[in-house]
Amino acid sequence: MFDPLPGDIFRKGQVLNNTYEIDAVLGRGGTGEVYRASNRITGRVVAIKALKRELSANASYLELMKREEEMRSISHDAVVRYTDCSQTGEGHVYLVMDYVAGTPLSDWLESGGASPRDLLVVAHRVAEGLVATHERKIVHRDLSPDNIILRDGRPEEAVIIDFGIAKDSTTGARTIVGNEFAGKYEYAAPEQMHGQAEPRSDLYALGASLLATFRGRVPDVGRSPGEVLRHKEHRLDTSGVPEPLKTLIDDLTQPDPAHRPPSAAAVVKEIARLLQPGLDGARQSGREIKARWRPWLAILPVGALSAIAGLWLFGAFEDLSTTPPPIATPYKLVAGVDEQGRTTLAGFAPDAGQQEAILTDFARTIGLTPPDGTLTLAEGAPSERWAEDVAAFFAVAAPLDEWKLEVADRTVRLTGLAADKAGREAAVTRFSAAAKQAGYETVVRIAAGPRDLSPEKLKPLLAPLETCGPLLIPPPETGTYPLGAIVSIRGNVASSKDIKAVQQALAPHVGDRELRVDATVLNSQLCVVQELLPDARQGQMTIVLGYGDRSEPNMSGIYSVGDNPVIDVLAPATLDEGYLWVAIADVTGNLFNVLPNIKRPDHALADLGTVSEGMRTIRVAYSTAEGTIDPAKLSFAVDNTFGRSLVIVLQTNLPLFQQLRPTTESTKSFAEDLREVIASGRVSILSMTTRLIDTRN
Repeated sequence: MFDPLPGDIFRKGQVLNNTYEIDAVLGRGGTGEVYRASNRITGRVVAIKALKRELSANASYLELMKREEEMRSISHDAVVRYTDCSQTGEGHVYLVMDYVAGTPLSDWLESGGASPRDLLVVAHRVAEGLVATHERKIVHRDLSPDNIILRDGRPEEAVIIDFGIAKDSTTGARTIVGNEFAGKYEYAAPEQMHGQAEPRSDLYALGASLLATFRGRVPDVGRSPGEVLRHKEHRLDTSGVPEPLKTLIDDLTQPDPAHRPPSAAAVVKEIARLLQPGLDGARQSGREIKARWRPWLAILPVGALSAIAGLWLFGAFEDLSTTPPPIATPYKLVAGVDEQGRTTLAGFAPDAGQQEAILTDFARTIGLTPPDGTLTLAEGAPSERWAEDVAAFFAVAAPLDEWKLEVADRTVRLTGLAADKAGREAAVTRFSAAAKQAGYETVVRIAAGPRDLSPEKLKPLLAPLETCGPLLIPPPETGTYPLGAIVSIRGNVASSKDIKAVQQALAPHVGDRELRVDATVLNSQLCVVQELLPDARQGQMTIVLGYGDRSEPNMSGIYSVGDNPVIDVLAPATLDEGYLWVAIADVTGNLFNVLPNIKRPDHALADLGTVSEGMRTIRVAYSTAEGTIDPAKLSFAVDNTFGRSLVIVLQTNLPLFQQLRPTTESTKSFAEDLREVIASGRVSILSMTTRLIDTRN
C-alpha cells in the first residue's frame, strides 16, 4: 500500500457517486490508479480503477474499460466481480469491482519462485476462471502474474483480476495499450503481436506466467518490437522445470495456437488428473510422463485395466508394444492448394492404412504431391470412414483454382476461389451434398474468380453489344481488376435494353466484382452520329455549359424550355495545333454545324477564342442578345422539340471537310460524308470530346 501523493486522482475520504468512500491507494501507473474503497451503505470493501482525465476521453483506453466492465455478468469465484462503471464530474472514468485481499502471484515471482505443485494448483484455479470468461466470449488478453491474486495467500483461491493499467512499476512488466495490441510483451501470445487474440491466447499467457513465477524472474523477450516478434516465434525454454509442470507449460505455450490445448476446460480436466495423489511421486522418481490432453486414461475402469494386464502377460498384445497414438481433440485435417500451386496437408489419421489412403487420394485427385510427414496418427476420429470422408471433400475442392479445406470433428469448412460464379455454385452444391451424406456440418466461403481480371478479356464480349458507339472500360490503376473491385463500362447505347444485355453478358465473367454500366441511352438519330465517331483519345478540351441571361454555369447539362444555352470550349493555351470542328446533333435528325459555318468560316485553333491565365476559351453558342446583334454568333432557345442533343468537338490536323457545310443539315447526310472522310484517311483526328444537353418541361 502506498502513501497518498498530491497528484493522485482521488484523495482519502472522498466519496464517489454518494456511495464509495476512498480509503487507500492500491496501485499507480502511467494511465491511472487503483484504490480501495468501502460502500457507505453496505460496508462492502471494493476496488476502484480510475483513468486519468486526459485518457478518459481516449477511445482505446475506454474500449479496454468497457471490455473489463462487460465481465460484470460473470459470477465465478476465480474471477473478480465487476459491479459498476461511472464517471466523476471532473471527467475521470472509473470501474468498481470486488476487492480481493491477498497476495499477487507476482509477489511469489519477486521473492524467488514457487513450488511446482503450488503452481499446478494456481493453474487449475485460473483455468477454471478462464472457462467462465471464455464461455461469455471474453478474452482476458492481459493475463500475467500481477493480474492473478491469491486470496489470503492460498493458491487454491487464485482470482483473475486486471490491474494492468495501474500497476506498481517495480514488477518490471510493461502494459501496452493500442489499436493493435493490448497486453504485456513478456506474457502475450505470439498472435497478439499481430493484433489477434482468442481464448487460447489466454492459455499461452497462463503458461508463460507459470514459467516466470517458477523461475522467479520476469522473462527477457527483447527490448524492441522486432526482438519480441523473433522471440515469440520460438518455444519457451523450460529446461530445468520438473514434470509434470514442464509438459503443462510446454503445451500451453506452443507458438501455434492450433497446437495448444483446445480449451480452458481441457486444461482444467488435465491438471485435475495431474494433481491426483501418487502421480507426483511417480514423476519425481524419474519416469518421464508427457501430458497430451488424454484424460481418458484416468477413467478406465479398474477391471478393464486388470483384464488388459492379464492379456499382456499371455502375449496377446505383442504386436502393440509401442505407445498407442494419442487422442486428438478436436480431430483435425487441413489441406489445400494456394495461389502459387503450393500444397498443404496436415492433420490426423486413425491408422496407417487410412493415413496412406489420404495421402494417395490427395495426390491422385489434386494431381500434386503432398508435403512429407504431414499426417500424424491419433485416435478420436469422428468417423470410421475418416479417409473416405476426406477423399470426398478432396474431390469437391479439386476443381477450384485455389482452396483450403479444414475439418475439425464433425465440422468441415471449405474456402477458396472458383474460376467463375458458375464454378462456385457447382462447388457449393457438391460440397453440401458430400458433407450431408457423411454427416458433417458445413461452412462454405468460396469466392468467384478470376483472381485478376484485365480489361482485354472483357473487350471482345462488349464489341457485339455496341449499339451506339464504342463501349469503353477505363483501365484500372494496377492493370487488372482484383477481387472486390468495381468494373465500370462507359459509353452510349440505343435503349435501356442494351444496358441489361451488357450486364447479363459480363456478369458471369467478372466474378466477385461490382459491375457498373454507366451508359447513356441516346436517340437512334444521335446514335447514327455516335457510331461514326472515331475511337479518338479524349484530349485536353472541355465543353462548358452556361446560360445566356446569367453568369452561373450549368453543371448538369439540363435546360428548361425557354432557357438560352451558352456553350464554351476550353483548352490550354498551348493547344493550338490544327483545326476545331463543333456540331450539335438533336433527336429530330437534324445536325447544326456550329463551327465552322457559312457565317463563321475560320476555325484554325490558334486563331480562335481568347486566352487568359493559360486557358483558351472559345465560345461556340452565344446568348440570344449577342446573336441578335451579330448574326455570325449562333444562338438558340430551348423549345418543346429540343429534347436530348449531343455536342461534338473534334480537333483535326486539317479541315475536316474540304468545303463548308450548311448551318443545318440532316444527320444522315452528315454521317455519310463523315464516313467517307474517315475511310479515306485524309484527315487525322487528334482528339475528341462530347457532351449531352438535355431538356425538361
